[in-house]
Amino acid sequence: MDDVRAGAYDAVILAGGAASRLGGTDKPALTVGGRSLIELVVAAVSGAGRVVVVGPERPIPAVVFTREDPPRSGPVPALTAGLNEVTAPWVVLLAGDLPFMTAAHVRMLLSAARADGGAVMVDGDGREQWLAGAWPAPALKQALARYEGRSLKGLLAPLVRARLTPPGRPWFDCDTMDDLEEARMNVLNEWTILACEELGIDPARVDRDQILDLTKEVAHGVARPAAPLTAYLLGLAQGAGTAPEDAAAKLITLAKNWGQATTETLTDG
Repeated sequence: MDDVRAGAYDAVILAGGAASRLGGTDKPALTVGGRSLIELVVAAVSGAGRVVVVGPERPIPAVVFTREDPPRSGPVPALTAGLNEVTAPWVVLLAGDLPFMTAAHVRMLLSAARADGGAVMVDGDGREQWLAGAWPAPALKQALARYEGRSLKGLLAPLVRARLTPPGRPWFDCDTMDDLEEARMNVLNEWTILACEELGIDPARVDRDQILDLTKEVAHGVARPAAPLTAYLLGLAQGAGTAPEDAAAKLITLAKNWGQATTETLTDG
């Protein structure tokens, strides 16, 4: 599609799976960077005429919620339910757990799609990601009406006309707690770089892991509000040039021994 206009496409987001590898938790509600996974995906399709989420209703404005029948019966029934709500000529199909997906990635998919077939993202290992694609709605609806299988690959593979691997790993999904932690650490990396730019600090000078260890030990061993306060005090001391070279390590040791240190202080005299 040569031009991507607001309202030229609808989005279908599948967000009703069982999340078995996450212990059955409500995966779309898990947060990355202070926002739920489903909110991040909905934000990526902000240019859609209609956003359809196939899954439980949530307090997200301007979203149409629907369910497959029966619930959790698989991605093909879920897609069927979502397409019943689609009126635009193009449809973007996404999973509800893609923390790195952005509006720019969605525009890439739409630009690569064609009237006789769609565009799908391919990950770094060369695997198509069927819940990260853009499709001509009429062709997809016709194919779905004829399809008797249960897999998205069987339905969508014959319709693919373009494959792309955009930067930023937009296909990355959160199937496990390790995936979720990786997504959260990616946000932390971005925040560290941006914060350093604002403060005029070389990010290479920041031992982020040690600072995280410090705040974790202080929050656990002393008190949660003491963690950001300690990090701030450390920054003041380093800025003033009064902090010893191993200041963070000394503070970590102090936090670990906090119980003993306070006992000795309280019993002095």
